Amino acid sequence: MPSEITIYTDGASSGNPGPGGYGVVLISGKHRLEKSEGFRLTTNNRMELMAVIAGLEALKIPGSRVVVYTDSKYVADSVEKGWVFRWESKAFKKKQNPDLWIRFLKIYRKHKVRFVWIKGHTNNTENEICDRLAVGAYSRSELLEDTGYSPVEESNILL
Repeated sequence: MPSEITIYTDGASSGNPGPGGYGVVLISGKHRLEKSEGFRLTTNNRMELMAVIAGLEALKIPGSRVVVYTDSKYVADSVEKGWVFRWESKAFKKKQNPDLWIRFLKIYRKHKVRFVWIKGHTNNTENEICDRLAVGAYSRSELLEDTGYSPVEESNILL
């Protein structure tokens, strides 16, 4: 079994909603992988969660021990405080981003994952790299469609 895997993540959007992207840095021993992707229309929270999903989906060995460092209270607290499991038990009724939370839970359950919240933009080298990857991703000319995002559905949730 490999040693603990460290994943740093960040999501960003220009406008909320607006173009957005995520950045991920995975570290395992001497191995390092950086990933990023950009989307035409999305939200910051979707990109924060998508970064974690992309990091976990990149893992090759089920049952890996993983520490995810994120500057997103939304993501860290949802998991560490158990909110997402309550949302799941209620079929994510009136919750935002159910498509991503369902995808997250599927990959999360394949590993032993814990989250560590870190304050963003405080000179944490890996977090700063993730931020640059995320911003760079949505600054590209070719952006993907965030097929799960619907501004109409989101506004109905907020009512």
